[in-house]
Amino acid sequence: MQTSGPRRLRLAIAGDLHGQWNDLDARLLDQLQPDAVLFVGDLSDGDLRLVKAIAALPIPTAVILGNHDRGKDATGELFQRQVKVLGDRHCAWSLRNWSAPALSVLGARPGSAGGGFHLSRAMAATYGPIELEASAQLIVQASEQAPQDRPLVVLAHAGPSGLGSDAASPCGRDWKRPAIDWGDQDLALALDRIRQRREVPLVVFGHMHHRLKGGQGERCTFLQDRLGTAYLNAACVPRRGVDADGRSLTHWSWVEFSGCELCHASHRWYGDDGTLVFEETLWHRNAPEVVGC
Repeated sequence: MQTSGPRRLRLAIAGDLHGQWNDLDARLLDQLQPDAVLFVGDLSDGDLRLVKAIAALPIPTAVILGNHDRGKDATGELFQRQVKVLGDRHCAWSLRNWSAPALSVLGARPGSAGGGFHLSRAMAATYGPIELEASAQLIVQASEQAPQDRPLVVLAHAGPSGLGSDAASPCGRDWKRPAIDWGDQDLALALDRIRQRREVPLVVFGHMHHRLKGGQGERCTFLQDRLGTAYLNAACVPRRGVDADGRSLTHWSWVEFSGCELCHASHRWYGDDGTLVFEETLWHRNAPEVVGC
């Protein structure tokens, strides 16, 4: 959704893939020409071919691996092989800084399964026995290298705690009663500290799928808090489908910035030929009443 004026920074966000990635996605990115692409994790259950395909993308790419990416390997070896393939594209507890595009992407804790704070055996084997406070501080320290004159996007697999405790909340537990807040406490702590010295316009994550368990409906996938930070859950699963006319569709979340200000956020479904078939507008600067929930 481009309007007149200075060119906007445009980001494509891939929600939890769970193996749904092929040459079509690379072709779509080539057609859409976003300035960068972000992956919120759960790429697969450790498929190195898929990870290599993502690492080969010819545009700025940032990835945070999720809990499914360790597969059934508790030793962490499979996870570590993926981290090696991705190189600095994997931004666990670290910062990706680009001058072209002018963007900073701050990675949260990798391999998260939500639920407050828990470091799996695979993550401990990969990164060491990191506790909640240390994890929050690692995120804060990485943020200190982000220039103030470009947007800072926080990239996580599970979102932060504090976004609601209903089943349909952005990080609400929907598979077991009672519903509770299933967000990450270390990420929430880090965000509170970072925002004492700078703005954080956007946090993107996945893990909690849009379609709720047991026919409970759809999840709230976007909200903006009183400090102006927007939270976007990109986990449309499955991300491929067919519309009423039999057309194949692929989901991407899409955001745009004007300077350091978020000015557009949406979920988009594209046809195989790159045609935008449907767009759910979550936020638009000139229409702030449009929100995701």
